[in-house]
Amino acid sequence: MNAPESPGNPLTLDQWRQVEELTRSLDPMQMCWLSGYFSGLDAGSRPPRPQPASSVSARALTILYGTETGNCAELARALKTAVEEKGLTCTLSDMTDYKVRQLSQEQDLLVIVSTYGEGDPPQPATGFFEFIEGRKAQKMDGVRFAVLALGDSTYEYYCQAGKRLDQRLEELGGHRLIARVDCDVDYEDPADAWISAVSDQLAAEAHAGPPLTAVTQAHPIATAPSAYDKRNPFPAPIIENMAIVGRGSTKETRHIEFSIAGSGLVYEPGDALGIAASNDPAVVVDLLEALGLASETKFELKGQVSTVEEALTHRFEITAATPRFLDYWALLSEAPFLRQLQEEDRAGERSVFLRTHHILDIVRRFPVRDVMPQGFVAALRPLQPRLYSLASSLCATPDEAHLTVAPLRYGLHGTARSGVASGLLADRAEIDTVLPVYIQSNQHFRLPANDAPILMIGAGTGVAPYRAFLQEREARGIAAQSWLFFGERNFRTDFLYQTEWQGWLKDGTLSRMDVAFSRDRADKIYVQHRLKEQARDIFAWLEEGAHIYVCGDAANLAPDVHEALIDIVAHEAHTGREAAEDYVRSLQADRRYQRDVY
Repeated sequence: MNAPESPGNPLTLDQWRQVEELTRSLDPMQMCWLSGYFSGLDAGSRPPRPQPASSVSARALTILYGTETGNCAELARALKTAVEEKGLTCTLSDMTDYKVRQLSQEQDLLVIVSTYGEGDPPQPATGFFEFIEGRKAQKMDGVRFAVLALGDSTYEYYCQAGKRLDQRLEELGGHRLIARVDCDVDYEDPADAWISAVSDQLAAEAHAGPPLTAVTQAHPIATAPSAYDKRNPFPAPIIENMAIVGRGSTKETRHIEFSIAGSGLVYEPGDALGIAASNDPAVVVDLLEALGLASETKFELKGQVSTVEEALTHRFEITAATPRFLDYWALLSEAPFLRQLQEEDRAGERSVFLRTHHILDIVRRFPVRDVMPQGFVAALRPLQPRLYSLASSLCATPDEAHLTVAPLRYGLHGTARSGVASGLLADRAEIDTVLPVYIQSNQHFRLPANDAPILMIGAGTGVAPYRAFLQEREARGIAAQSWLFFGERNFRTDFLYQTEWQGWLKDGTLSRMDVAFSRDRADKIYVQHRLKEQARDIFAWLEEGAHIYVCGDAANLAPDVHEALIDIVAHEAHTGREAAEDYVRSLQADRRYQRDVY
């Protein structure tokens, strides 16, 4: 059905309240129907909502965030809420959207940024980092700043993006409000403490001066948020779990469907599903045996009594080893080799050791008996949810969330290993198995708001969000050009969702499709090769305003496709590499080139 036309006259405040109350009772399909109606309302037709009359601000305050998976955006919003609750006003901005030449005009700047891969900034924040670390960056004398850095301590360049930014802001003349805080994957507690500290300090300073008049700000309508989120996931039953590769495939890929009926969870194409997975019971048993601990051994954990088996199964990471665990086990075992790895000049060797040894491997290699449960779990990180790109549109599949999962399987020290979540989904999650889930928004991987053409590039499970894209466009009746480039190993066994693509090609939802099956021929062909074969048409699409998407492997697919795009632009526009790079960079700045890589 079609959305009604937007009203010609602005709604009153009472009418808006009635509309908000109505939307709380709508199901996702109805909300999809109403989206056209609400999008037609300009900001001027929405009533202003007054902020607290006690709002004060002695200095202008800006909150910046750079994020890959959405965690920094979530923390930035929490920081904004914290400062506003103390009567302060602030501006919140994604680094992607921020006008970098405003930096020198800022007064107080709070930055939350994650590190991607080996010390790099998040891909959407690349342009911001290039400017601030380049020669064009202006002096920031008089600007005060504070940095919250997120990272993963299993990587050698832990929190490096935050460290780089913290140092650069100081080099440009800025002054720290408070010291930088570096957060591991279990970032919640230290991040909350940083938010409290910086908001308390700013509030204390601001309230010491004269209060300013209250301000008002218009806000778009929003549905009531679900009660379920990362800290309170929804128990979702699995309603489908099937292999989608043919017999004889050299890969294992599964299509998994969850029911989210009654959850209130809402998502858009491009978002991810977070799964609060548990560890493999067999690994837990092996670890307990190596530690010499009985599974029913009880101990106090955060004020509650827990068994060591429950803690190691559901609450802590017991596979990937971290520098924190290495320090703990070196102290406990007094092993000379581990002590040597702790030395500052052994960073590279230490990083390799941690990547090639799970916790169980270290415990077995350097055995220690009579380990105390409290000390052992204190050296572990909390078990983190795993994120998977959603392969469905809520408009097309109300109350469901679909995933495309390739289980991670590998050998290490003579033992078969599997991914924590992917192994669970492939080996132990049968129909009706209930798993805790939540929605992780991804604002950097979105369909265009208009009917612009889209170029979708993906390999393997990287095709998942494109299934969601086409479901969404089909459900909304959007007739726009779309072109899919898909790569896998073999045509006969690994053409994921083949019948669906063919159906969309037939009805016009999908305009074109090019495939690359690398192992069907002696000279391997990948998606970047198919891109170059279609260089003229790809460049024509870009010149006509097409949006381009890349989803899949960060180590190979993403850089190879990026290089192919630069080559295509250089060749078709008859220009040099530098100009081609600027062209591609402008696509990123305009959010017409978006990546979801892992």
